[in-house]
This record gives sequence, C-alpha cells and structure tokens, in this order.
Amino acid sequence: MATPNYGYEKRQKELAKKRKKEDKLKAKAERKLHGPGDGEAPADESAETETETGGTPPAQDA
Repeated sequence: MATPNYGYEKRQKELAKKRKKEDKLKAKAERKLHGPGDGEAPADESAETETETGGTPPAQDA
C-alpha cells in the first residue's frame, strides 16, 4: 500500500481556503458596488448578465 502524501493534502486544503477567501472578498466588493439592499436581485437582471458574459455594459446616466 502506498504511503499518504500529507504535503499534497495540505497544499490542496490551503488552495481551497485561498479560493474561498477570494470568493468572499469578490462577493463583498459586489455587494458594496450595488449599494445597500436586502440581498435581493436587481430589478434589471439583463444588464448584469451582459457584463458577466463580456458584452458592453449599459450606458448609465450621470
């Protein structure tokens, strides 16, 4: 039977932790960008999906 590779397991755990932390920071930044809310989806979801797929973002009136 092969011996367990504890170094590999540790590295995978560290990578998973790092990925989770980055996801949390990204989600936090998105919440901050969209402003305060009840966690509900924005009324105009089509604009959000265009920016995620690489389309041009809708024009915003300043």
